[in-house]
Amino acid sequence: MFKFFETRVADVTAPPGVADSGPPRDLLAFYWHFIRQTRGLYLAMLATGLCVALIDTLIPVFIGKLVGLMTAADPAQALQAQAHVLAGIALVLLLGRPLVILLDSLVRNNAVIPGVTTLIRWQSHWHVVRQGAPFFQNDFAGRIANRVMNTANSLRESVVAAVRAVWYIMVYGLGAMSLMLAFDWRLALPTLAWILGYLLFLRHFVPRMRDLSRVSSEARSLVMGRVVDSYTNILTVKLFSRAQAEDAYVREAIDDHRGKIAAHMRMTTGFMFTLTLLNALLLVSTAGIGLWLWASHLISPAVVATALPLVWQIANMAGWVSWEVSGIFENVGVVQEGIESIAVPHSLVDAPQAGALRVPHGDIRFENVRFSYGRQAGSGRPVIDGLNLHIRAGERVGLVGRSGAGKSTLMNLLLRFHDVEGGHIRIDGQDLREVTQESLRAAIGTVTQDTSLLHRSIAANIRYGRPEATLAQVQAAAARAHAHEFIEELNDWKGRTGYEAHAGERGVKLSGGQRQRVALARVVLKDAPILILDEATSALDSEVEAAIQEQLTSLMQGKTVIAIAHRLSTIARMERLVVMDAGRIVEQGTHQELLQLGGHYAKLWRRQSGGFLATDLGEDEAPEAVAA
Repeated sequence: MFKFFETRVADVTAPPGVADSGPPRDLLAFYWHFIRQTRGLYLAMLATGLCVALIDTLIPVFIGKLVGLMTAADPAQALQAQAHVLAGIALVLLLGRPLVILLDSLVRNNAVIPGVTTLIRWQSHWHVVRQGAPFFQNDFAGRIANRVMNTANSLRESVVAAVRAVWYIMVYGLGAMSLMLAFDWRLALPTLAWILGYLLFLRHFVPRMRDLSRVSSEARSLVMGRVVDSYTNILTVKLFSRAQAEDAYVREAIDDHRGKIAAHMRMTTGFMFTLTLLNALLLVSTAGIGLWLWASHLISPAVVATALPLVWQIANMAGWVSWEVSGIFENVGVVQEGIESIAVPHSLVDAPQAGALRVPHGDIRFENVRFSYGRQAGSGRPVIDGLNLHIRAGERVGLVGRSGAGKSTLMNLLLRFHDVEGGHIRIDGQDLREVTQESLRAAIGTVTQDTSLLHRSIAANIRYGRPEATLAQVQAAAARAHAHEFIEELNDWKGRTGYEAHAGERGVKLSGGQRQRVALARVVLKDAPILILDEATSALDSEVEAAIQEQLTSLMQGKTVIAIAHRLSTIARMERLVVMDAGRIVEQGTHQELLQLGGHYAKLWRRQSGGFLATDLGEDEAPEAVAA
């Protein structure tokens, strides 16, 4: 039985029809985007909720019937006359109500809560994780994750609460009014006045609580973002003895959150006091009118006995519904905040008819490429400006230039982390904007200076670019990257050893050199036809680097290679060196040719200190710095 309800929401691999645009940003459209996928469950909840509310309305009627029997002149005759009615009510209460509540719980607790929550959370993550790199660079990872997790709960809870509240308001309110009017119209006056007061009460409090909830949710996400930022960069915090500064940074957000919570709770206290007073007036006024009508022989004790439990039940229901309505708008505030991260269209999308990249050779052409980062757009200072470069299939090219010359930006354009603003980049004649991003990056193996590993096993990290690889293949790749020996000696905090040991968040359990060797092993195993080495050996000591250089030479065979290094000795043996400055190519040639030319490269070579590139070229030689 439980399994039936738990599997009502089918597993999904991707959101329907939102591959690039994502969920809509409009609040109601955002809700409907997820509701429509499981609307059958919400309709079932409406049906079970209606049944529960109708049955609960019978309870005051049952009490009134009992009081009427006890005040009858001939109890035995009255009991005999009403026996079938009492038996029917008892049967409904004994069997019908438990069964309906069970069904309502199964739909809500076993189908909606696990299934709908997972669906919303998964589809939100599916869309967010496909955002471009700038999306994550412009926000806290902790805050984005917090929004993805909390939005699912809040959207589900607000819809579930709304479905339940609607029926209880309609059934109890209309049912009570109908019964009171049937008894005596004057008995219905307090309920009518209460309904009007209740609507004014909701109109006053609910929007204010919604706004306060949104502000509180945003403040909570900021706390989460700052805390995660401190934890993620804990080594930097400790190296610079900045624990107290981080305390102040996080405490500022916590204090702000506390103030927002306090304002929210002040409103909540006023909310509860006003509702309690409103309910007390309903109960006392109904009792007063009921006693007056009974004393005037206009109604029977049974009617009073029905009316008082009914208004008491209405009062209790009102408190529950009001709290539910308050919760609905609290959750709406959280959803509104979540929309800011979840309902964001992808900034970089595949063309509608984009196909998979085919790389039979690995010929790369940059044709009059122009690019500026958003913050520099319109400044007249592009990062890449009219660049033309042809890298032949199988050629090994080194990119040289001081920081800010545009080397890494050029590689980011090749990987299509950004689209060019002018010109074209082609691989084997195919424009990068006309192929899928997934197929493009699958054809390129990359090792960067800032090596980041996943918090998974070493084997999983090496196997990341080729998931079907066997353990033997993983070990062979690690051996070529001179990583096998240290991997065999690893153990983690859960007793896992060797290739099953976990690397820690961003690979924090390994040294910089170890992380870089694992990253090299990952590229070796991927065996892509195009290879980008961006400071690939910068974290290695000279002895290990010398050993790996031999393996890299072997790895480069038959591949198109682009290498970037400030340490010019590491790329001097490339077939061709391309010297960049201020987003342009200023020199090309072999190491010896460029030295003989006596230009930019020769000056850079002379200024090497300990094998590293000097930070500036002198005032008479240095062009204006441009971010790369």
